[in-house]
Amino acid sequence: MNPTLQAIIKARATPWVLLAMTLTATAFALVSSRRRAFASPQLLELSVKIHDRGRDYVRGLELIVSGDPVMGNNLLASATDRMTVLAEECVRTDGCDIDVLIRALRAAIDERHLAAASPSSVPAVREQLVDQTLTTVPAPTASANSPRRGLQLEDAITLNGPVKRALNDWLTWNRPQLADAYGNYLFLREQIAPIYEKANLPEALLFAVMAQETGAKVHSYSSAGAAGPLQFMPTTARRYGLGSVDGFDMRLDPVAATKASARYLTALLRRFGNDLPKALAAYNAGESKLATLHKQISGVSFWDAKLSEAIPMETRSYVPGVLAAAWIFLHAQDNGLVSSGLEVGTTTIALRESASIGELTICLGPGQNRNGWFRTLRNLNPRLSGNQRIDAGEKLRIPSMLVRRYVEHCAGDSPLLARARQLHDATDEKEERFDYALQEGGT
Repeated sequence: MNPTLQAIIKARATPWVLLAMTLTATAFALVSSRRRAFASPQLLELSVKIHDRGRDYVRGLELIVSGDPVMGNNLLASATDRMTVLAEECVRTDGCDIDVLIRALRAAIDERHLAAASPSSVPAVREQLVDQTLTTVPAPTASANSPRRGLQLEDAITLNGPVKRALNDWLTWNRPQLADAYGNYLFLREQIAPIYEKANLPEALLFAVMAQETGAKVHSYSSAGAAGPLQFMPTTARRYGLGSVDGFDMRLDPVAATKASARYLTALLRRFGNDLPKALAAYNAGESKLATLHKQISGVSFWDAKLSEAIPMETRSYVPGVLAAAWIFLHAQDNGLVSSGLEVGTTTIALRESASIGELTICLGPGQNRNGWFRTLRNLNPRLSGNQRIDAGEKLRIPSMLVRRYVEHCAGDSPLLARARQLHDATDEKEERFDYALQEGGT
């Protein structure tokens, strides 16, 4: 893929520059030797996604020109953010280069023009896009970004009896929590995965700890006093900089908590000789207790009965649970965790009208998320209450794939928004007999 194109998209250049580049790039694209080949299903699917992003892009420009800059800029931001994800996917997809991107974007632009003049011509444009993708693709080359992360972790995971039993639990009765944790994690991933990567820790370990601790729910509290997606106790949290800022518990900030977790796990691995099961046991039961046992019963692994029977039952289940969840993450496709067609990028939008996260959840609908979007929106905006209205003009981080629906259904005289407001404002006619308070949905 042309590095200039990738750089412009990643830099989120102004929409006008990006549009001008799209319209003129064909004049400057280098013509390389090609062979006619049948495009892969992955390339066809990618082309359709790029086409849809181009359609959102042009629609955003139309809204700006027609006098709705807030919604227009929201669509432009979403299209740009989603193109960033697609540009990275293009790099990993055989046969994808700048021409594939240009054809798909130009088809989207042509479709918008034709839709205004002759709606019956739109299907022909889409068919042409598929034909072009099928017949003109570059010769496939080996991906420069073949996955390498996770190999070291796989070597560290022993599929012994306890881990296999934990695998069975995750893939049977506890699969709903596994699926929820994976969905929650995916929308946090772009913010937090690079933190573990920078610390030379496997991403699968981050997911696994979150899955085991809280199901990747940011506003989680335990009866023992731990809080946040990675369940820091107050004392440990303060050691790693997770205090209170303007009344907000920083343990609930997924980025700050992940940074603290990376530092803490790195320290534990160093302390226990890079023994991952022992480091995880210390993370759960407390490092002092594990350090004492480590000295008293030296030279044995975590799985040795002398050690494992000396620690709490919760920790004996916790360690294989984390290792099993990490193993599943490394083999997500094989375990049915990859949701086809789900886009997991996020975009920061400006609200055109005041609304609460709860109201937005209702008007956005469940769309590709059987649980609805309340938890995702809360995770992405940890400092915001679920039911307190956010002022118009304020920023809100939402899944990029929902921006178009927000523009179409969550503003103005939308009946869905009206219904959401009615439910939010509902009060019992006889409050003295029955008073029901809206719940925050903390966990």
